[in-house]
Amino acid sequence: MSRSSQKSDRTISLLRRVTGGTSLVLPFFISRVAAGFPSPADDYIDGGLDLNELLVRHPSATFFVRVSGDSMTGAGIRSGDILVVDRAERASDGSIIIAVLDGELTVKRLRFRDDSLYLVPENDDYSPIPVGPERQFEVWGVVVHVIHTLR
Repeated sequence: MSRSSQKSDRTISLLRRVTGGTSLVLPFFISRVAAGFPSPADDYIDGGLDLNELLVRHPSATFFVRVSGDSMTGAGIRSGDILVVDRAERASDGSIIIAVLDGELTVKRLRFRDDSLYLVPENDDYSPIPVGPERQFEVWGVVVHVIHTLR
């Protein structure tokens, strides 16, 4: 697809901060589920699993955002998904980040190439976005988990 006919990219539609104090521990089975040949399941519960403990490493620096758009489908991020974003994590080459670019939030893969910085979508309908000195740019946080409903 040519650059002139590429889609517009609006990728963040909802932002929520993690709030402490709520805990919901659900049963957690120690047996793994086979994705290939099925095997008999053990009726063995290992204990409880609190999703806050699993998904949130830095509660005061963690936010949830809802995705709007399709620029990151190749990374398994679809429109309507909820991203767990940790602002305490350090972004590096290849990280999927929430960026503030010219005043707007977007989710992209961070890439450094030939002394240049790019925000790279994971959908061939979109082109990488060069981030030069003329742009207002800030890494707002690193995406550490994706939550989506199977449909």
